[in-house]
Amino acid sequence: MNYNDIAFPGPGILLRGVGQYIDLGGFHIMYYGIMIAIGFALALTVSMRYARSIGVDPENVMDFLMITLIPGILGARAYYVIFSWDYYKNQSFIEMINLLNGGLCVVGGLMVGFLFLVAFCRKRKIKIPVMLDITSMGILTGQIIGRWGNFFNREAFGGYTEGFTAMQIPVEFIKIRGRTGELVSSGLMDHLVTVTSGGRETQVIQVHPTFLYEGMWNLMLLLILFLYRKNKAFDGELFAMYMFGYGIGRFFIESLRVDQLQVGRTGIPATQ
Repeated sequence: MNYNDIAFPGPGILLRGVGQYIDLGGFHIMYYGIMIAIGFALALTVSMRYARSIGVDPENVMDFLMITLIPGILGARAYYVIFSWDYYKNQSFIEMINLLNGGLCVVGGLMVGFLFLVAFCRKRKIKIPVMLDITSMGILTGQIIGRWGNFFNREAFGGYTEGFTAMQIPVEFIKIRGRTGELVSSGLMDHLVTVTSGGRETQVIQVHPTFLYEGMWNLMLLLILFLYRKNKAFDGELFAMYMFGYGIGRFFIESLRVDQLQVGRTGIPATQ
């Protein structure tokens, strides 16, 4: 394996040369950002189609998401910085807002988005529960796509595992990213695996691909909402199902992660 390869030894998948960005003459377009943009576009499409199907002007959805996009990203970044304060307290403001290496938490974006949704609905005289239902499937769609940004960044992974879904990342790549300390603190350096390919030995970490777990969970939840949408008993029910289902999945998946955002130094994952 080369430093930028990713392997899933269980199903026998080896992905060679997985980059982090597209290089346009020295200007880098991060795959993380591309995944976020694709997720937003698909979220908008799904929400607008559902709005149209229940007799709500889809232009309201377009207006709401456009108004909320930047504040939502800022909320997601602020949440990440707040719960990573031990690192960011000694960094510059530029580093605090630097998104090139990831560092967004959907929970922060959802919190800001909810506040904007309430204000938007009151101004447009739209029932808040109706808009919550409309955005639920769109949010899930965006989350599913957005998680693949974590894949390209080699982040949001869990601890050591020998399970079928294990993902292998060369230690060299982690060192280049300057995240060796994370491996030490999580105990992953105690479980290094040596992979031999073409006569070359490569040390890798073998971890839970928690980004994939969450993506698959969200996909299942999205299908449930899609199939149930015509049978809902009251406005806001789809949103309640989303919150309940996503909350359960995220609670358990978060316990596997080694890069959790924690409440101070309590060891309690903030997202849980």
